Amino acid sequence: MNNNVPEIGSPARTKAILNRYRLVAKKSLGQNFLSDLNILRNIVTAADVTADDNVIEIGPGIGALTEQLARKARKVVAFEIDANLLPVLDDTLMDYDNVKIINQDILKANLPEVIRDEFEPGHPVKLVANLPYYITTPILMGVLQSNVSFDQIVVMMQAEVADRLVAVPGTKAYGSLSLVMQYRAHVEVAFDVPRSAFIPQPNVDSAIIRLTPREPLPVMPYDDKALFGFVKGCFAHRRKSLWNNLQGIFGKQPEVRERIQTVLQRVDISQQLRPERLTLINFIELVNAFHDEGLM
Repeated sequence: MNNNVPEIGSPARTKAILNRYRLVAKKSLGQNFLSDLNILRNIVTAADVTADDNVIEIGPGIGALTEQLARKARKVVAFEIDANLLPVLDDTLMDYDNVKIINQDILKANLPEVIRDEFEPGHPVKLVANLPYYITTPILMGVLQSNVSFDQIVVMMQAEVADRLVAVPGTKAYGSLSLVMQYRAHVEVAFDVPRSAFIPQPNVDSAIIRLTPREPLPVMPYDDKALFGFVKGCFAHRRKSLWNNLQGIFGKQPEVRERIQTVLQRVDISQQLRPERLTLINFIELVNAFHDEGLM
């Protein structure tokens, strides 16, 4: 390792790499290059990456975060969709023999298979990434439903999306995304990232989100996918009452309306409430009750 070469994430090295390879950030891929070493190191710290950890990274770019991960982790496997960045990564990360780059769209990857093939069993697996903002939600949903038990997930995303992930009932940001994420994991904001930390500078601020496996809930839904679909339906018209949204899901026939009222009375939830007033447990109790009633 050449100790005289600045780290990849320093502003000077980032600009030098971009100039050398004549790279221009592709808006279509949500590319912005993080060039603040303190923030890069803090991301690794937030994930508590150790020499025993295997790490999945998404969108390594020119390798700034990858380098910081490689210095701490047992092995890093990074998914990069942009083939033009492969020779750049081969160059910038040549000193790290514990890094493998896979040229593939993470949404099309078989994560369990990759982890089985690339990592030795018996070691923690973590996901650490600066996510492309335009597909943050699909990536997180795919990861959380991939049947991979990540010990820790630490990702950067648009601050507005981060607010939705950690939102609580009764707030404007609270919605179906909040509920689905909080059903899967304990979600918290680790720290904020200003737009000035990137080259080129994006139009939005960012935040680092940490997701950790949650303890089993006191009540579990009869089916995960049924819960997610039900929650989405309840927030289809968030300014309308729960009663109106439930009729949108199940129908407005008199017999159906009567059964909806029966379920609401059984779980002791007012039909006049708006969906954003309900907790995760409320939604689980509702989906189970509608299933018992034969409506799901």
